[in-house]
Amino acid sequence: MSLTDTLISVGSYFLIITAELLVLFIVVSLLVGVLHTYVSREKMQLVLGKTGSVTGSVLGAGFGALTPFCSCSTIPITLGLLKSGVAFSSSMSFLFASPLLNPVILAMMLVIFGPAITVVYAVLMFIFSVVIGLGLEQAGYRKYLKQVAVEGEFTHTGSKREQVISFAYTIFRQMLPYLLIGAGIGAFIYGFLPSDWVLSVAGPDNFFAIPIAALIGIPLYIRAETILPIAAVLIEKGMGVGAVVALLVGGAGMSIPEITMLSAIFQKRLVIVFVTAIFVAAVATGCILQYISL
Repeated sequence: MSLTDTLISVGSYFLIITAELLVLFIVVSLLVGVLHTYVSREKMQLVLGKTGSVTGSVLGAGFGALTPFCSCSTIPITLGLLKSGVAFSSSMSFLFASPLLNPVILAMMLVIFGPAITVVYAVLMFIFSVVIGLGLEQAGYRKYLKQVAVEGEFTHTGSKREQVISFAYTIFRQMLPYLLIGAGIGAFIYGFLPSDWVLSVAGPDNFFAIPIAALIGIPLYIRAETILPIAAVLIEKGMGVGAVVALLVGGAGMSIPEITMLSAIFQKRLVIVFVTAIFVAAVATGCILQYISL
């Protein structure tokens, strides 16, 4: 492919990603606005807890498992949860679980990988979600939230409808620059990272295939619903199940677009720790599933 063709492909991918994320963000922001306006702070705290607890993190991960959103789409909801006073651990468990445990992903994994791997994957991701949420809470990482993003008050004036739109617009406006930056970087990587190279460094003959696959996945914007059909092809070409799952967790759980948008609400240290947690979960899950598949 010539440089011109590659640049056209990158530009097309950028437009597709941006359009997709814009639609998702508008819809999700409105849903968060409805949640914020119609569900009281007290009810949210009652269900998910206002202080860190195992029960709250389990419920947060469970809530995430029921929401069919990609990693980027979970951020406005996470912001809404934090704004409602929900425990930091519950919000972080939700943020981790939502893009990796929703019913669409599990259904597709069941078809591609079979019941054994799918069940083990679901259990491991749920456990990791709860542990990561509780771990960040206990380590005191709540202090690394950007106060202007989480604590800033929104004006509660006008009708319920006007409040929903106002809240949604505020979140959307805050996240939009990060969305565009992340989509641009993701599109560039998509166009200039050859699939053959990915296969060569993450094939089953490479001892470091699983951690390398996780590292490759993190910079990419990969919708899990998109990577799973591709996973079947990669496995047929020789990539191990563990490496494919690590690529899935790294890409769907923490992509460049999400990292840049998390920077709007997280300080740098919390972003780094969260990305590291995703990487560890991706490698651990990939190693376990690779062992099971042998």
